[in-house]
Amino acid sequence: MPRIVGVDIPNQKRVDVALQYIYGVGPATSVKVLAEAGVKPDTRAHALTDDEIKRITLVLTQGEKFPIEGELRRRVQQNIKRLMSINCYRGVRHRKGLPVNGQRTRTNARTRKGPKKILGSSKKPEAPAA
Repeated sequence: MPRIVGVDIPNQKRVDVALQYIYGVGPATSVKVLAEAGVKPDTRAHALTDDEIKRITLVLTQGEKFPIEGELRRRVQQNIKRLMSINCYRGVRHRKGLPVNGQRTRTNARTRKGPKKILGSSKKPEAPAA
């Protein structure tokens, strides 16, 4: 398994698809990186030479052109913390664990809200015998 920027990419996939396993690299970025590195997109990941892997890694890591992996995750977290600290609407929604981008919450939204919370008791109290 070739290892690029600390991520093992799958052997049997084409390089342009395999690069998308790196956080922050999508289809368009993958094609740009391969063009800049001079690697054919239709080669399989297991067929990459050490030189090609080095060139791809160099293109991905140079400068601020492609923020990926840890740096990108850090940026996203910092942006969320900033929104929360200035108490804007999106920040408050993040803090409460609710959907942020205007989705409905009356139904659905279970991914953000977690499992249903049952209110009240599950049994009816028994009536006293008369």
